[in-house]
Amino acid sequence: MNRRKLGLVGISALAAATMSVAASAQDITIASAGPMTGQYAAFGQQLKRGAEMAVADINARGGVLGRKLKLEIGDDACDPKQAVAVANQLATKKVAFVAGHFCSSSSIPASQVYNESGILQITPASTNPRLTDEAAQKGWNNVFRTCGRDDAQGTIAGRWLASNYKGKKVAIIHDKSTYGKGLADETKKAMNAAGLREAMYEAITQGDKDFTALISKMKQAGVDVIYHGGYHTEAGLMVRQAREQGFGAVFVSGDALVDNEYWKITGPAGQGTIMTFAPDPRNAPTAKGIVEKFKAQGFDPEGYTLYTYAAIQVWAAAAEKAKSIDAGKLAAQIHGNKFSTVIGDLQYDKKGDVSNSKYVFYIWNNGEYKEEPSLMGPRS
Repeated sequence: MNRRKLGLVGISALAAATMSVAASAQDITIASAGPMTGQYAAFGQQLKRGAEMAVADINARGGVLGRKLKLEIGDDACDPKQAVAVANQLATKKVAFVAGHFCSSSSIPASQVYNESGILQITPASTNPRLTDEAAQKGWNNVFRTCGRDDAQGTIAGRWLASNYKGKKVAIIHDKSTYGKGLADETKKAMNAAGLREAMYEAITQGDKDFTALISKMKQAGVDVIYHGGYHTEAGLMVRQAREQGFGAVFVSGDALVDNEYWKITGPAGQGTIMTFAPDPRNAPTAKGIVEKFKAQGFDPEGYTLYTYAAIQVWAAAAEKAKSIDAGKLAAQIHGNKFSTVIGDLQYDKKGDVSNSKYVFYIWNNGEYKEEPSLMGPRS
C-alpha cells in the first residue's frame, strides 16, 4: 500500500509539473527595450514601468487570446550596436512583440532585426520620421509608434521661434544623434521657412560635460535664444553652465526633457526652460485610474510611461481582433484603424504613425514642467 501511495503521489507530482510546463509554454512573450542603464536610464525606467503595469493589468483580465503575457526587458543603453544585439536576443527568445526602443538611433537599426524575425514593433518614444518612413519605403509593415514625429514637433517649435523672436539671434545646437540632429534640423527648416535665419548652427557630442567654449561663443555673438536638439543630460549641463557664466539666453528644447532628472541637473538654473511635448498624458481622462495606481506605488508616470502602456494596449487589441499574434496579421489590423488607449484614441495611418498626434509647449518652473497654453503657436 505504501509503495502504491508513493507511486500515486509521484504520478500526481509529475502530472502537476507537466501541466505547469505546458501552461508556461502557452505564455506569450513580449518585451520592452530601452536605456535601462547609462545616462538616459531615467527614460528606460519610464518604458519598463509602463510595460510592467500594462502586462499586469492585461494578465489580470485574462491575458491575450486566453494566454498570459510574459515580459522580457532589453537594455540598449541608447547605443545603436547594443540595440541590435538586444533585438537579436529578443528574437532568439521568440518574443511576439516589442514596445521599444526609446532613442531613434536604437529603434531604427533594431527595426531591421524585428522585420527579419517577424516581430511587431511599436515604439513609445522614438520620434525621428526616418523610422516609419524608411520602413514604408522598404515595404515593411511591422513598425509603429504611439508618439508623434519630429517633423510635427519641429514645425511647432520653428514657427514659434520665428514668430516670437523676429529680428533676434537664435542658435541651433544639436548632439549629432539621430533624434537630436533630426529635431534640430526640422526646427531649423520650419524657422527658416517662416522667415528667420539662425545666427549659429553648432554640434556637440553626447556625453560632453564642459560647454564653456560654446557658451562663450554664443555669449559673444549676442545670442538671444538657444534651441537644443538632444537629451536632458547635456541640456541640463549646458543651461547650468550658461547661467553660471551670466548668460541668460532663453533655452528651448524638445520632448527629451520630460523627466525630473533634468531639474536635478540644472537646479534653479533650469527655471524658465521651454520645451515641446504632447499634451500631458497623465491628464487624459482615460489615464486617471492608471495614474492613481502608479502613484500608489510611489512612481510618477511622467514622460513616456503611459505611451509604453498604450503601445502594449494597441498590440493586445490588434491580437484580439486578428485572433492571432502573427505580426503581419496584426499590422493589417493596426494600419488605418483607431485604438482606445490609456492616453486616448490613437488613429493610425498607412505608415504606422499616429495621425492625430499633437504637440504643445511646457515651461519648467520650480522643479516641475507644466503646459503653457499662452505659448502655443500654429499646429501642424
